[in-house]
Parts: sequence; structure tokens; C-alpha cells
Amino acid sequence: MAGPSLRPHVHWAQRHRELYLRVELSDVQHPDISITDNVLHFRAQGHGAKGDNIYEFEIEFLEPVEPKPVCRVTQRQLNITVQKKESSWWERLTKQEKRPLFLAPDFDRWLDESDAEMELREKEEEKINKMKIESRVPKDPFRHLKKGYLVMYNLVQFLGFSWIFVNMTVRLFILGKSFYDTFHTIADMMYFCQTLALMEIMNSLIGLVRSPLVPAVLQLFGRNFVLFVILGTLEEMQSKPVVFFIFYFWSIIELFRYPYYMLSCIGIEWKPLTWLRYTAWIPLYPLGGLSEAVAVVQSIPIFSETGKFSLGLPNPLNVTIQFSFLLQLYLIALFLGVFVNFRHLYKQRKQHLGPKKRKMK
Repeated sequence: MAGPSLRPHVHWAQRHRELYLRVELSDVQHPDISITDNVLHFRAQGHGAKGDNIYEFEIEFLEPVEPKPVCRVTQRQLNITVQKKESSWWERLTKQEKRPLFLAPDFDRWLDESDAEMELREKEEEKINKMKIESRVPKDPFRHLKKGYLVMYNLVQFLGFSWIFVNMTVRLFILGKSFYDTFHTIADMMYFCQTLALMEIMNSLIGLVRSPLVPAVLQLFGRNFVLFVILGTLEEMQSKPVVFFIFYFWSIIELFRYPYYMLSCIGIEWKPLTWLRYTAWIPLYPLGGLSEAVAVVQSIPIFSETGKFSLGLPNPLNVTIQFSFLLQLYLIALFLGVFVNFRHLYKQRKQHLGPKKRKMK
């Protein structure tokens, strides 16, 4: 059975607008704190100077205060913040002139009036400087229009690649269609999506997005080179199974990338989608690059045989630069581009999913 109620040790400090009370109680349970008729009423179960017990006290403030105190309980103490009704400096805390025995100054937070006024002036100057800096930054009248454009762009791309992914999945795994007709059924939508993706370079160039330009250019050039030059100009390549894998890996990656950017434009972060955006590329990106390399290797004999896109130099040199030779050089550039983009995506993953640094209190 609990013994009679006791008074805890209470330390106080003030600023022009606030009062701070620190109650020396640990393991506080069921705190009951209220202000009535300018009197603070405190009652709580906790561990103080007299052990575990019920502790209570009352303080009648010198000047009027707001009736809603803010309480914060920690394992070692309980902190109360009370707002003064008027900004002023009190000569003491309580209405009674003699200070109660349980009440003492909080020297950890204590300031005299001159120091408090200096602190107040510094806060006001900081606020004024912040307002001046914000006023110097020109407001963009087209901000909402730009945001709407980015949302619509990412939405259209997401719908386009979703159509590609669903169509390919249904045709192969439900309808039992073969790999060999992928290009003829999917190419038009892939042409549309990859042509529209040119806007990503423009968005980066004019500053609509903060993504680096080089990785975007490398990915877009590599994909469009394979799509429009390797697959689009050679009918012999359009019926090969590698087309299915190229289109499938491309579409799966974009199923996570475009909705992530679309939600980011409107300030929404869905953690599962963020994880997928910065994780799914780890297996998919190398597989997509490998599929592109396979397509390039398979096209080299065809370009050598047909001589398409080969460049004949004028006499007396009479030398022809075979396009197939350029493709061999492109293979090296392809793997270098994969390495650059892989490194960029790895840095992004560490930034978004890496361990958070703990804030020092």
C-alpha cells in the first residue's frame, strides 16, 4: 500500500515567453498535470528522493499563464513547459514571496534577463534573415504546371510499359504463344515508349529534374540503338527469341521506376515501391544488358553479309568500313555503359536505402 504523498524536487527556469519545470522523478506513471486558476497541480507515481511513492505539488504562478501545459516524460525525469500569457520577465516563479523548499533554479537552463533578451534577439534576427533569404528566391509561377507535366509523363510511360509487360506475359504463359512473334506484336508500343523517353534528356537539360544527364543518355542511346538499328532494320533479327528477353527486362524495370517518380512528384513515398525501385535493377539491369549484347552479337554476321550501313571511302583509298566492325566496338562501349549506370544506381541505392545516421542529442 502506498504511503502518504510527498513533494518531489522541482527545478525551474524561464524565458520571456515560457517557463520550464524539471521534476526529479524517474519511472513516472499516471502523471496528472493541470492548471486551474493560474495554479499548477501535479500528481504522479514515480521514484524520487523517498523511493517509489505518490508525489504531488502545487505552484501558484506570479503572472497569468496559459492553461494547457506541455509534458514530456523520460526515464529519468519529467519536463513541463508552460506558456506565459504575456511576454515578460518574472522576478520570481511563485506568487508567494518565499520560495517553496522543494523548488530550486535549474542552472542547466538558467539565464538572467539580459542573456535571455540576447537569445531572443538572436532568434528574431535568425527568423528575419531566413525570411530575407526566402524572399530573394524567385517563386516559379509554372511550378504546378511543371509538376503536372512530370506526373503525366511518368504516368503515360508507366501505362505503356505495363501494357507491354502484361501483353507479353499473357501471350507467353496463358495463350502459349511462342517467343518468335514478340517484335511484331509489341514493337509499336516499344517504339512509342522509347521515343517518348527522349523527354528525359530534355527534362534533365532544362532543369525540370535533378537526375544526372550522363546515365540517362547512356541508357536511352543504348536501348534505342538496339531497338531502332539492330532490331528495326534487320528482319532476320525480329523473329529471334532474344527480342522477348530484351523487351521483358526493359518493361519490368520501368514498372517500378516510373510510378516511383510519379509519386515523388506529388510528395508521396511508398516504402515497398522505393525498395523495389532501388533493388529490382540489381538482377534485371545486368540481364537486360546481356540480352542487348546477345542481340548485337547475333546481328554482326547479318550486317557483314548484307553490308548494310557499311561506309565506303572514296578512291584512291578504296577502303570500306564495315558496320559489323563498329558493332564490335559498340559491344565494348555497351559493357562500359552498363558499368557506369550500375555504379550510379548503386550510389542511389545507398543514398535511399542505406543505414540512417543517428542524430546526436
